[in-house]
Amino acid sequence: MSSSEGVYVIGGGGHAKVVISTLRAMGASLKGVLDDSPRLRGLEIAGVPVLGPIELLADQTTPSAIIAVGSNAFRRQTALKFPHVRWVCALHPTAVIDPSVMIGAGSVVFAGAVLQVDVRLGDHVIVNTGATVDHDGTLHDYTHLAPGVHLAGNVTVAEGAFVGVATAVIPGRRIGPWATVGAGAVVVRDLPANVTAVGTPARTIKKREDGWHTS
Repeated sequence: MSSSEGVYVIGGGGHAKVVISTLRAMGASLKGVLDDSPRLRGLEIAGVPVLGPIELLADQTTPSAIIAVGSNAFRRQTALKFPHVRWVCALHPTAVIDPSVMIGAGSVVFAGAVLQVDVRLGDHVIVNTGATVDHDGTLHDYTHLAPGVHLAGNVTVAEGAFVGVATAVIPGRRIGPWATVGAGAVVVRDLPANVTAVGTPARTIKKREDGWHTS
C-alpha cells in the first residue's frame, strides 16, 4: 500500500483505534472513519474524523478501506456488500512476518505478533497484539486471534472462528468454522463447527445450529 494513499477505516470502536495506530505506524494516509452510529457523527476516533455511514463507500468507484471491527460476522457482511472496494491490509512494523507468509485482502497483524514460515492468512483476518502462529498455520477468511493467542505448528482455524485471549493450541489441531474458543483455553483436540469451547483442556459447552450469524 502506498503511504500516500488515503484509506477509509470502517468502524468507530476500540478495535478501530488499534487499526488506526497500525496504519499510522506504516505511514499510511487516512481519509476518515465510517460508522453507522449517529452518535459518532462529528467526533474523532484516535484523531481521525468520523465522516458518516458506511454506505458512503457505495458512491465511490474504487475506494481503499479496511474493516476495523472485531466481529467476524460483521466483517464478512461488509466485505460481501461492497465488492468494489480495494481492501487494504494493516501490518504493524514491529510484527515479525516471515517472507514466505501469505496474507489475504483486508487482514490486520498488530504490534508484536509473530507469523512463522509458510503461514497462510485468508481475507479479513485479525491477528491481534502479541499473538503467534507457528509454521504451516492456516487462518481462513474472517478469523480472529485475540491478544496473546499462541498457535503451534500446523494449526488450522477455519472460516469465521474466534480464538480468545491467551488461548494455546497444540500442534496439528483444527478449530471448525464459526467456532468460539474462550479466553485462556488450551485446545488439545479438534473442535467442530459452530461450537463454544472453554477450559483446560478446552471442552465444548454449547453448539449453534445456524452457522455464522450477525447478532
